[in-house]
Amino acid sequence: MSFFPVRALLLLVLFAPALTGAEKTNILFIFADDWGWGDLSCHGHPYVKTPNIDRLAREGTDFHRFTVASGVCSPSRTAVMTGHFPARYNIDGHFAWVPSNARRNMPDWLDPGAPLLPRFLQEAGYATAHYGKWHLANNMIADSPLPGAYGYDAYGAFNCAGEQMPVHEDSAHAVAFIEKAVADEKPFFVNLWLHEPHTPFHTVPKYEWRFRHLQNEADRIYASVLSHADDRVGQVLDALDRLGLADNTLVIFSSDNGPARAPGPAKLELMYDTATGAGWGIGAAKGVTGGRRGYKAALFEGGIGVPFLARWPGRIAAGKVDRRSLISAVDLLPTFCRVAGAVLPDSYVPDGVDVGDVLRGREMPIREKPLFWKSSARWPAPKNRPDHWVSYAVVHHDRKLVSNRDGSHLELYDIVADPYEKRDLKGSEPQVAVALQRLLEEWKSTLPAMPSGSVFSSERAQEK
Repeated sequence: MSFFPVRALLLLVLFAPALTGAEKTNILFIFADDWGWGDLSCHGHPYVKTPNIDRLAREGTDFHRFTVASGVCSPSRTAVMTGHFPARYNIDGHFAWVPSNARRNMPDWLDPGAPLLPRFLQEAGYATAHYGKWHLANNMIADSPLPGAYGYDAYGAFNCAGEQMPVHEDSAHAVAFIEKAVADEKPFFVNLWLHEPHTPFHTVPKYEWRFRHLQNEADRIYASVLSHADDRVGQVLDALDRLGLADNTLVIFSSDNGPARAPGPAKLELMYDTATGAGWGIGAAKGVTGGRRGYKAALFEGGIGVPFLARWPGRIAAGKVDRRSLISAVDLLPTFCRVAGAVLPDSYVPDGVDVGDVLRGREMPIREKPLFWKSSARWPAPKNRPDHWVSYAVVHHDRKLVSNRDGSHLELYDIVADPYEKRDLKGSEPQVAVALQRLLEEWKSTLPAMPSGSVFSSERAQEK
């Protein structure tokens, strides 16, 4: 008598319909540009106000130990797109004009043939879109692939070839795309990659008026652009509420690297960017790292330790702070794909790990899979940028080793107990330093000597 119920259950499982678009989890990934860890009112900023982003912390979990894969834009975004350390693609700095890329042994764009998060999700039945900053190529390279070549059904972008989307139109496009996905009964993956607070600072009188009480003009400018970005995040969150999607949407807010700061006193003056237009320059950069060492372009935590807020009602705890779990940007691809039910190819080996259980509240007691960074930095460090000398770094378990370019100078930190990197343990833990340096050298030996694939502009031939 027990056979029939079991058989019936098997038939139900075998012939059950696939999840519909309404049942699959939507994903909204908000990625700011140069937004420092301390540039949120929920992280204690003295005058910046971010009520909409703070809402994500209140309704979700605030992970204090998230790091991106670079201290600058393009390699950081490469890691999100591929789940790989960007050095595997010779992407160690920002994409610029062709001669600069060639001089730095970089490609001219991320290879569209690389394993890509949006394509994996597209193949899993998701409607995919990208709105905002691109910078996986450069607007000055006319023959670089457009974002649509990377697995997006729709996009509006800047810092890419073709027409440049105005920076403040990102949220309106995202809302329209989400509404269309709902009408089409498809789950969606949306990148909302904000311009703020990257230079130029594109101010709007409405937002400057909000901070008219601040005496310092640079403070008013900085607070106003963050407030404008926060309002646009709020527009998208409000749309999720209006459409009844909030409970079935994983929302992440983070930043591509730490805040930009001038190395010394800088005049408050206007500048012009070919992708985004005119605005205030670096003299208005007032970002803070929450006490972390260094800032943008550094491989200390001030350059790579950024906000990471995750909201998914009913699955991610509300109002929680996780101060221990070491999560990386390379973890996002395997995590998002698992959430979406996307099947990764057998040939694909991510550098990250699926941290879905960590997002749901199980703290990571120790990180088993190492994390690596590669950059290009001067040694010895310039006096006006004392924390910008690290060219390589590795994190394994709770220890972080940083190295200059030739390995002649090393420092070792307990990255969990000492997140501000104040106490060098190299002298007291020499065996750990040696082991991590060996691990770093082994990783470096796996990296390509030069870029490969269809990643070069026709301008390269003209340069020769």
